[in-house]
Amino acid sequence: MHQTTPDNTQTTTALPSAKASGTRPKLGFLGVGWIGRNRMEAIVKNKVADVACIADVVPQNTSEALKSAPAAVAVNSLDAMLERSDLDGVVIATPSAFHAEQSILSLEAGKAVFCQKPLGRNVEETRRVMEAARAGNKLLGVDLSYRHTAAMQQVYQVVQSGELGHVYAVELVFHNAYGPDKAWFYEPKLSGGGCVIDLGVHLVDLALWSLNFPRVKEVQSSLFAKGKPIGMAEGKVEDYATANITLGTGANISLSCSWNLPAGQEAIISATFYGTNGGVAFKNMNGSFYDFVAERYHGTKAERLCSPPDEWSGRAGVVWAERLASGQGFDQQAEEFVKVAEVLDKIYGR
Repeated sequence: MHQTTPDNTQTTTALPSAKASGTRPKLGFLGVGWIGRNRMEAIVKNKVADVACIADVVPQNTSEALKSAPAAVAVNSLDAMLERSDLDGVVIATPSAFHAEQSILSLEAGKAVFCQKPLGRNVEETRRVMEAARAGNKLLGVDLSYRHTAAMQQVYQVVQSGELGHVYAVELVFHNAYGPDKAWFYEPKLSGGGCVIDLGVHLVDLALWSLNFPRVKEVQSSLFAKGKPIGMAEGKVEDYATANITLGTGANISLSCSWNLPAGQEAIISATFYGTNGGVAFKNMNGSFYDFVAERYHGTKAERLCSPPDEWSGRAGVVWAERLASGQGFDQQAEEFVKVAEVLDKIYGR
C-alpha cells in the first residue's frame, strides 16, 4: 500500500510475508528457453520459491524445464498463468517485444514481476511498466545480472567508499565475438535496437548505479551496421556502437559495444572507473563470458580484489525471489530502470 510522508515523498509498505506464513512464493515462468530455464533452476536450487507453472511456445523447452520442477504445471499462455489465484509472481524470459506488455498484464493481475532485460524497447514502454508496478505496489525486478557478480560488488563498494576521490571517467566495453541466433534481434521493431540495448544496457546500468544515478547532461553516439554508419530510421540494428555520456558531475562515460567483432577472443567485458585517487575495474578473464575479476589500480600497480569462481548466473532472480518472500512491494529503485532507458534512447537518437 502507498503512504505519503509530510514532504509528499511516496513510500510503500510491505505486503504480508510468505516466509512469515511458513510458505515460499509461488512463481510462474513465462519463457523457459536457455536463459529462462537457467533462472528457474537457480531459484529452485536456492529454495527461495516454488515453481507453480511454466509456459513456453516451444514444447521441448517446457519439457526440459519440467525436469527441474516436476511439481509444476504446464500451461499454454500467460492468461492461463494469471488466472491462478495462488501465484505470487511471474518470471518473464520472452523476446524483447513482449516484455512490457506481459509485465504490465502480470502486474495488473496482482503478480510481482522479474523480467529479462530490456524491460521495454524504449523509455516509454519502460516507464509504463514501472508505473504499473507502483500503482499495484508490486515488486519489479529486471535481470541486470552483472550487478550481482562478486567482482562488481567489490567495484561498487570501492566507488561508494569515496576512496577513488572524484570519479571523472568511466570506460565501458562489451564486445561479443558472436551475434544473437534469433532473427527477431535484427528487427528494430521487435528488439528496440542492436548491441546497445542487448549488451550496452548492462554497462550503462553498472556505471550509473555505481555513481548513484547522477544527472545525465549530454549523450553523443555513433552506430554502425556491417562497418557502415547507420541511423535507427533506416530499419537496421547496430552491430557496433560508441557513445560518450557527459554527467552533471562533469564526469564522462565512454561506451563501446558490439556483436561479431573480430576481437581475437570470445568476449571483452569491462567497466573501469578512474578517480583522482586511482582506479578500479570489473573485467572478464581470458575472453570468458562467465569469469570476472575486480582490480584496484594505484598508478602502475594493480591489486586483485576478487577472482573466480563465482556462481553468479541466476543470482539476480534469486535476490528478487528472496525480496518477494520477505513481503516487499514496490521499490522506488525501479525508477532506475527508466533512467537507464532514457540514456539508451538518447544513444539511439529517439
